[in-house]
Amino acid sequence: MRHAISVLLENEVGALTRLTGMFSSRGYNIETLNVAPTYDSRVSRVTLVVSGSDSAIAQLNAQLAKLVDVVNIHDMTLGEHFERELAIVKVKLGTGDLKKAVEVARRFDAEMLDEDTKSCTMQLTGPVAEIDDFIAETAKVGDLSAVARSGTVAVSKGEVTLTSFDRQHLLVG
Repeated sequence: MRHAISVLLENEVGALTRLTGMFSSRGYNIETLNVAPTYDSRVSRVTLVVSGSDSAIAQLNAQLAKLVDVVNIHDMTLGEHFERELAIVKVKLGTGDLKKAVEVARRFDAEMLDEDTKSCTMQLTGPVAEIDDFIAETAKVGDLSAVARSGTVAVSKGEVTLTSFDRQHLLVG
């Protein structure tokens, strides 16, 4: 099963390497990886997607939680959550294909960043399946010359937050 896991990680040299190294040392491939700062400069939010049996991922999560740089961890797929990805797609167009590309962008509510009769660049943010469909449809319009995807980001629905670490963990600052 596919799991989207969010981790609050201390901003320390080598912390991300230790986190990702744990997956590779256990034979798991990280499908997507997204790292960004949080409102607290001492901590970054890492969202990664990995596939495996529920029990194997639960064991990986337990091992992750033991890493000294990990402040908090939450397997988003165990509860209701929002999961999104950003894609920027550049398409080489043939004669008359710009109109088709604009139509694909309109159907998916994508933003046209750059358009010319020979190429265009579109941006879409949405669920992973929608991004996959958008890229497949765009490929039918012209030759894909660049596809840049952000990787999954996720947040729990409701009051559940990953940042509850403020009450549970006092970081030296």
